Amino acid sequence: MGDVVNLLDHDLDGLSAYCEGLGEKRFRATQLFRWIHQKGAKDFASMTDLAKSLREKLAGRAEIRGLPVLTEQVSSDGTTKWLFDVGGGNAVETVFIPEDDRGTLCVSSQAGCAVGCRFCSTGHQGFSRNLSTGEILAQLWFAEHRLRERLQLPAGERAITNVVMMGMGEPLQNYSALIPALRVMLDDHGYGLSRRRVTVSTSGVVPMMDRLREDCPVALAVSLHAPTDALRDELVPLNRKYPLDELMAACKRYLQAAPRDFITFEYCMLEGVNDTEEHAQALLTLVHGRGEHRVPCKLNLIPFNPFPASGLQRSSRERVLRFAKVLQDAGLVTTIRKTRGDDIDAACGQLAGEVQDRTRVGERMKRLPVPIVPLGVK
Repeated sequence: MGDVVNLLDHDLDGLSAYCEGLGEKRFRATQLFRWIHQKGAKDFASMTDLAKSLREKLAGRAEIRGLPVLTEQVSSDGTTKWLFDVGGGNAVETVFIPEDDRGTLCVSSQAGCAVGCRFCSTGHQGFSRNLSTGEILAQLWFAEHRLRERLQLPAGERAITNVVMMGMGEPLQNYSALIPALRVMLDDHGYGLSRRRVTVSTSGVVPMMDRLREDCPVALAVSLHAPTDALRDELVPLNRKYPLDELMAACKRYLQAAPRDFITFEYCMLEGVNDTEEHAQALLTLVHGRGEHRVPCKLNLIPFNPFPASGLQRSSRERVLRFAKVLQDAGLVTTIRKTRGDDIDAACGQLAGEVQDRTRVGERMKRLPVPIVPLGVK
């Protein structure tokens, strides 16, 4: 009979093609899709409006296979973190952040990360493998229906209103699995999220930013963290391949199709490394235009969450506020991210999971101190 197919691996078009292979019409795939994503069903027998013949075909051929939950932790501020087993000694983390006007799920795309940003706990663990579409969606599928039950929400009310691909991994380095997952999130028969409420975060994989613009433009967040190439080369090694001028040009192109009229730049505040008023002025020069590359943007300043292997420290509150004031006085929309879930290591940059590193990046990074690059060096 062959391998059992995990239906979480399919967007609606993929599920329609699968059902057609079973001799079924597209509307049956739509019914099945709704049962899976809107109702959280995993037992075909419970899908009462599906033809009995289809349910019999699916039994033994297909399944709705989520991820085993290793741990669930709830922070004092209501943030929830799940650790999911993805096999082979690997586990990934997913975080739900409740707020008054939204519920945001932070989703992982890889077991580990190959980018190796100096301030990121995930990067220090190295990289094992990409997640499948089904493994990406399983995080949302589980969290949505788990939270509906916990919060006792009325039928039809969603617990998760926003998804950010900001968990473990670089989403644009797992592009083939990412795109079908995004389409399920956006599909009215799936989770029905608007493009403005789904955000892909990238460290700057320029060619894939261009592809995302064409294939599935959602909100975009770029992990910037430095205003010059010399400093960003040290903090975000991918910059050596796609330097700032190329990145800014790609951001400008992305806005041609983006659901928002700005790019969000993430900037992790590191004591004595990238947090002076001179760095803020250099950042203004970067985003307000080097040549034709002025990028409409919002700056999100992130308090660094220290971990022993990084060798870095969090900028003081006073220094962060001075940095923000330079940007705000120049008319740049700037926010300071409120840290959430610190007590369960669920804050930005803290997600680590468990990764069987195939790249030995963690070992290499331990040996490399972060130099403080003079601002005059471009």
